[in-house]
Amino acid sequence: MKEKILELLKQHADYVSGQDICNRLGVSRTAVWKNIKALKEEGYRIDSVNNRGYKLLAEPDVIDEMRIREYLHTKWLGSTILYEPEMDSTNIQAKRLGEHDAVNGTVVVTECQTAGRGRRGKTWVSPAGNCYFSILLRPEVLVDRASVITLVSAMALAKAIKQVAALDTMIKWPNDVIANGKKLCGILTESSTDLEYINYAVVGIGINANQTDFPEEIKDMASSIRLETGKEINRAELLGTFLNIFETYYETFLETEDLTKLSEEYNRLLVNRGREVKIIEKETERILTAVGIDDKGGLIVEDCNGQRETIISGEVSVRGLYGYV
Repeated sequence: MKEKILELLKQHADYVSGQDICNRLGVSRTAVWKNIKALKEEGYRIDSVNNRGYKLLAEPDVIDEMRIREYLHTKWLGSTILYEPEMDSTNIQAKRLGEHDAVNGTVVVTECQTAGRGRRGKTWVSPAGNCYFSILLRPEVLVDRASVITLVSAMALAKAIKQVAALDTMIKWPNDVIANGKKLCGILTESSTDLEYINYAVVGIGINANQTDFPEEIKDMASSIRLETGKEINRAELLGTFLNIFETYYETFLETEDLTKLSEEYNRLLVNRGREVKIIEKETERILTAVGIDDKGGLIVEDCNGQRETIISGEVSVRGLYGYV
């Protein structure tokens, strides 16, 4: 009921009478009043005037299920959305759900994480104002294909940011979405496997959306959409748009179980492409030229003699010659 009343208020720039809402939705005046009260408690600014009705003045900056569904147009992804204002980690919660038969495409969302993690166990700082969510997937693919989902996620993020914020971004292999040489997003894919196949995969994503201040140690390599555009981003719209795009890309991936149909688009976004990069492996460093990715998501590099090899994500670290990119 709240969702329907909210939709009515959004459709009108002026006041909507309580009686008009009753007639349209077939409910009592008491039911309308209770739901308006509930919306106000959730942070919606609604003006109430005798003999005129109700007018929506402002919406809260939250990314709960109701707000996300305003922008969601998927077939199956996000059929279940679980939202809590604060949790330990969306990935941890999604993995718990994965062990208890939660449906494919379940999305877990929060405003703040107390135990967020990045790659290689690094702590992911999770201040308010950003987007933190995880997607539970049950792909019927081989274990070694799980890492490809991470690259698919990065592509969808780059496209969603362009669509919602009009901000051009690139991808630093394998999955860092960057703008003007600074990182905007983090992606961590974890999976539960059974011999050769995946029981479930969890894609955890953190997007620096409206953050305006970063710790001293990372401010030279991290930024936010707000800092890059000068405008506050609608986080619910960004998240809903990402899910719409990701569903399409993910289904394309499942058709071939690799990046055959997506590698060309990914390579257009690859910031390292055609540039010299530093390959850091254990205690050794090599300078090679990035050529692009192969259909399995590996980074193809070339030495000064034209000899090529493929770098696998997780085995090495790739950096620009003079910094992060």
